[in-house]
Amino acid sequence: MGDKANAHPGAAGRAPAADHPASVRNVVLVGHSGSGKTTLVEALALTAGAVNRAGRVEDGGTVSDYDEIEHRQQRSVQLSLVPVEWGGYKINLLDTPGYADFVGELRAGLRAADAALFVVSASDGVDGSTRMVWEECAAVGMPRAIVVTHLEAARADFEEMTGICAETFGGDDPDAVLPLYLPLHGPQGPDGHAPVTGLTGLLSQKLFDYSSGERKESEPGPEQLPTIEEARNRLIEGIIAESEDETLMDRYLGGEEIDVGILIEDLERAVARGVFHPVLAAAPAADGAKQGLGTVELLELITGGFPTPLERDTPSVTTPDGRPREIEATCDPDGPLVAEVVKTASDPYVGRISLVRVFSGTLRPDATVHVSGHGLADRGHEDHDVDERIGALSTPFGKQQRTLSHCIAGDLACVAKLNRAETGDTLSAKDDPLLMEPWEMPDPLLPLAIRAHSKADEDKLSQGLARLVAEDPTMRLEQNQDTHQVVLWCLGEAHADVALERLRNRYGVQVDVVPHRVSLRETFADRSAGRGRHVKQSGGHGQYAICEIEVEPLPGGSGIEFVDKVVGGAVPRQFIPSVEKGVRAQAAKGVAAGYPLIDVRITLRDGKAHSVDSSDAAFQTAGALALREAATDAKIHLLEPVAEVSVLVGDAYVGPVMSDLSGRRGRVVGTEQAGGGRTLVRAEVPEIEIDRYAVDLRSLSHGTARFGRRYTRHEPMPSHVADKVREQTKDG
Repeated sequence: MGDKANAHPGAAGRAPAADHPASVRNVVLVGHSGSGKTTLVEALALTAGAVNRAGRVEDGGTVSDYDEIEHRQQRSVQLSLVPVEWGGYKINLLDTPGYADFVGELRAGLRAADAALFVVSASDGVDGSTRMVWEECAAVGMPRAIVVTHLEAARADFEEMTGICAETFGGDDPDAVLPLYLPLHGPQGPDGHAPVTGLTGLLSQKLFDYSSGERKESEPGPEQLPTIEEARNRLIEGIIAESEDETLMDRYLGGEEIDVGILIEDLERAVARGVFHPVLAAAPAADGAKQGLGTVELLELITGGFPTPLERDTPSVTTPDGRPREIEATCDPDGPLVAEVVKTASDPYVGRISLVRVFSGTLRPDATVHVSGHGLADRGHEDHDVDERIGALSTPFGKQQRTLSHCIAGDLACVAKLNRAETGDTLSAKDDPLLMEPWEMPDPLLPLAIRAHSKADEDKLSQGLARLVAEDPTMRLEQNQDTHQVVLWCLGEAHADVALERLRNRYGVQVDVVPHRVSLRETFADRSAGRGRHVKQSGGHGQYAICEIEVEPLPGGSGIEFVDKVVGGAVPRQFIPSVEKGVRAQAAKGVAAGYPLIDVRITLRDGKAHSVDSSDAAFQTAGALALREAATDAKIHLLEPVAEVSVLVGDAYVGPVMSDLSGRRGRVVGTEQAGGGRTLVRAEVPEIEIDRYAVDLRSLSHGTARFGRRYTRHEPMPSHVADKVREQTKDG
């Protein structure tokens, strides 16, 4: 790592294809929006020699934020891969968005990576969503390190931030989260702020000065050693506590000076095992500088301490129909092909491009592979089980693509012309089709109802929407049969904004956003009767049908029940199904506000027919008329859908969440402790009240709560709400 005595970067720059999994490091950057992930990737690329000058987010000049939307919003909205080379290793840096709406991109990055860098701003601290991702990584044992950024901020305090990280991320073992370096401060400025100009290595007790724009190593003066002794001793004890050598602690406590080389090896093993989490500091390079502060140390941590793909368990693999496979897939370039599409994008010139992580085997251009689907049909994503011939392989670097001859197990590459494959799909050999266990995707719970702006847009809408959801498995496309609306279910407002912009700019489809409607129903509040008379004589063959019905309400969930109680053949047998058909057709259209009628029993009591003029069509019409007349003399309830809502929230926010649910006409039906200082709140809430709950809950809980919803039943609306809906229906 940065404390290795004669560490030398060797060849640096943009990484070529890897030849062995041991030479690959896959690292995902995690942190809240604005923490500095993209800027850090840029600084690492500069230090590795992959770029000649570091770009800035504000200027739209960074490698990983290359999308036009990212330039306009000045934040990442998608997963981006930036491969660099350092010390003979290929490092795949996976830059992820920090905003909660794009958590699907983060999850894809976590799937593709073998270790995570948690980027924490010294001026902003650690937010709740970052803490939640840390816990998820801990649950699966993913190795993690922490990088503190924004040390140039006026009130930035590295020591204080390190303490917060130990408390937040360390849990029961804060000594597993410790700094490897301390900041080296330059002369104090007029504002009293002393800028960080370098780092002091705690293990090697060397100074690494970046003030010239390039890292220079020197020995500390005698007056500087006492300031690092306490932190150094604590670091050594933390490393030894996680050492696999059980004699090391006794030797250390006995006064033996442990060799720095042994400590570094133990540190690297502890980091790779995911039991020790070093804290480092980093800052972007100044104009004209060749290296950003802390970037050499960070690259050496990645190559020396983070695990190789060989050390990661491959996600479980089955046959496409779910049967277990006798031989497990391992990270072997000569093994059976198992790769996964972690991101799908569209290029106006190249077409669909799939970012793929190869877990086993070797992927080669122009090969025919089997594409297995991912079970997201409920979100508008097609399940696949087809063979496809892939196009060229390439490694991305921002907008640029460099051709690859192959991609081995453990590495990532872009694949062109996979026209059927979508994010989450498995690629395998056509004669040995396989399916990988899918990763967890959040449910999109914010509805966005849209319609084509013009006839020309209408013709392009379905294709544009299909491409949009193919790229983004966190988006669900719904064609609502009740409301006849096209609804995109998104994760939040920013997610919805990006979807609209991509439809407009990438696929050339203009759409209008319209109010989202929930699927209301109607029912009779009490018993009623109606008579339908359809008699027309206009020369030639006439129409004659009369029927009398009774309608009575039934318990919820009963649907429409039709009963024939005609006696004496008043309605001929052959026309009774016609009456039922007419009644059911009218029920589907509604009898009061235009919403489907449910939960009633309709009894045909009597009627009249004509030997010549009666017909199927006439009795259908009479049945519909009878139901409409019955509704004119009855009280009709509007029924609204009610959802069971489950909110997982920190204990500190339980009160506000329950109060908010009550304000939405919700009924809290239970709470239970969920561990980790969280509570699960279960409530039944009318769906019309939770249209924007995804946005409101995030604000209420500062981004720390999650919720799910499930339709349970329809129940009567309060009269004042129903009257308002009827007025809106009338106006519409």
